[in-house]
Amino acid sequence: MSTDNKNFIVEGKLADNERLKTESNFLRGTIAEDLKDDLTGAFVGDNFQLIRFHGMYQQDDRDIRAERAKQKLEPLQNVMLRARLPGGIITTDQWLAIDKFAEEKSIYGSIRLTTRQTFQFHGVLKPNVKPMHQMLNSVGMDSIATAGDVNRNVLCTSNPVESEVHQEAYEWAKKISEHLLPKTRAYAEIWLDEKKAESTEEPILGSTYLPRKFKTTVVIPPHNDIDVHANDLNFVAIAENGKLIGFNVLVGGGLAMTHGDTATFPRKADDFGFISLEHTLAVAAAVVSTQRDWGNRVNRKNAKTKYTLERVGVENFKAEVEKRSGAVFADSKPYEFTSRGDRIGWVEGIDGKHHLTLFIENGRILDFPGKTLKTGCAEIARIHPGDMRMTANQNLIIAGVPTELKDKIESIAREHGLIADDVSPQRMDSMACVALPTCPLAMAEAERYLPNAVTEIEGLLAKHNLANESIIYRVTGCPNGCGRAMLAEVGLVGKGPGKYNFHLGGDRQGLRIPRMYKENISEQQIMQELDVLIGRWAKERNTDEAFGDFLIRAEVVKPVVDSAKDFHDESQVPA
Repeated sequence: MSTDNKNFIVEGKLADNERLKTESNFLRGTIAEDLKDDLTGAFVGDNFQLIRFHGMYQQDDRDIRAERAKQKLEPLQNVMLRARLPGGIITTDQWLAIDKFAEEKSIYGSIRLTTRQTFQFHGVLKPNVKPMHQMLNSVGMDSIATAGDVNRNVLCTSNPVESEVHQEAYEWAKKISEHLLPKTRAYAEIWLDEKKAESTEEPILGSTYLPRKFKTTVVIPPHNDIDVHANDLNFVAIAENGKLIGFNVLVGGGLAMTHGDTATFPRKADDFGFISLEHTLAVAAAVVSTQRDWGNRVNRKNAKTKYTLERVGVENFKAEVEKRSGAVFADSKPYEFTSRGDRIGWVEGIDGKHHLTLFIENGRILDFPGKTLKTGCAEIARIHPGDMRMTANQNLIIAGVPTELKDKIESIAREHGLIADDVSPQRMDSMACVALPTCPLAMAEAERYLPNAVTEIEGLLAKHNLANESIIYRVTGCPNGCGRAMLAEVGLVGKGPGKYNFHLGGDRQGLRIPRMYKENISEQQIMQELDVLIGRWAKERNTDEAFGDFLIRAEVVKPVVDSAKDFHDESQVPA
């Protein structure tokens, strides 16, 4: 730890997670012993938290929890696994392997595409947990560090069209992911039966890892499809003459907060400046290690990088990163974000190959009645010579399709409901986290609520002659931010069954945080409010003015300018 700037270290009794990590023997704990205990489907004690560093969360089906309790059974304990897949690219062989496992070994049978540009298995029972990791390893994948107090899956703009720049950016996403991974061999020892390492060192993450989770992205303007302001560290690709020359570095974004705690808030990332490519890994390590040393290990609610920047000052943090990396930030290069959604349908790349982006509502790939999405994706994977790419908006790209297979792949996609010509712009611009019944943190519905909610909004838009318009609409079941509602024009944050905090005023580019307009209101009240506001938008908008921009101009809410100072300021919502 740096001996300078001791005032930047929070003193006090450490959070219990710090004890847990200290005593874990570099994330091993007693997970291996727990696997042998067939008296419970759970991982117990510290292992409940430690398995997160291995990419898993322990969950149960909350829909049947009460019924099982009546039967004197423990909850149906299982794990959710999130794979590590930098940039979201997966081969067709890998896809077929995960399709088979989901079908045969998970309770729900689905593949879930997530807002972290990877996939999740839900409902894996304890006897299948180790075989799951061994299956992933057999096809060149893992789930190392996709959860826990580490750098998680590195996102990269899903843009196969400009293939040369995208390929360079994707390679950097992979390098950053590998560079920041834990060096402990705990994952390989426990799940792959490798021989135990004699010693472990963690030169970047440290022996007690990070104070809190850490998220990194590589983004290629003008597409902000990974939502830079939701992440601790972002590398904004700067290209000249079709070649990547370096990155603007943005630090300190994050969306999570805690209900009722005004010391927590969503925050946009700060632009530190431009670096050339050769400094990329050193700067990534320096940002992570500075947060490692200065982050709050006393109060986990204030442990994320965004709070460290607020506490120590952006310039102090930036200077420390320069000192540790040996790089000096230059002035940022100009760039602009003009969109962040996925381009659904076919596009042709500069290399003459074709790319089909499939809209997957809520990212849930499963065979539904009359809509056999999972079977269709597998059929495409069996004949497709290119790769498949998961997006941070929960959609799937069939990338690199040769001209001679284009019609065949489209035919399969249509046959299985993967292409539907009647999907509205509103449905494509809506997103939700998983929430109930599997997420233990969920306070309200999100994924299961979204489809009907979107149908209602479609009706409101049609009522006010705006059927071809859309609103960036997102629902998250709790304030942890997985659905990225705090970068939406309309963002709902779960407060209780059927109740949400109702936020308004984000923008279409993902550059403005919405403000809470109404607290703890029902689904019906939300639609009533939207009916009025959409009606006003229809009558009072400027030419092509987006909904969120209209709400700010019309002073329905005032913009969030400095989250630490004004996000919770109730006076910013006019009476």
